[in-house]
Amino acid sequence: MSAATLEKIFGLIGSLLVAVFVLGLAESISAGAAGFWGGLPFWVICFTVLALIFYDFWDSCLRKK
Repeated sequence: MSAATLEKIFGLIGSLLVAVFVLGLAESISAGAAGFWGGLPFWVICFTVLALIFYDFWDSCLRKK
């Protein structure tokens, strides 16, 4: 496999692992003592961070340079 293909595969795997971890953490915070409204600011932060992660994946691996 070429280096570019490996970069795409491992970049996608890493991005998905971070997404699963962050969304699981946000869900556990909202389901726990904080409740939905207490966890809402964390959900907003999580979606913002995930957008930045996937933009970086697209910018570094998928965009034609």
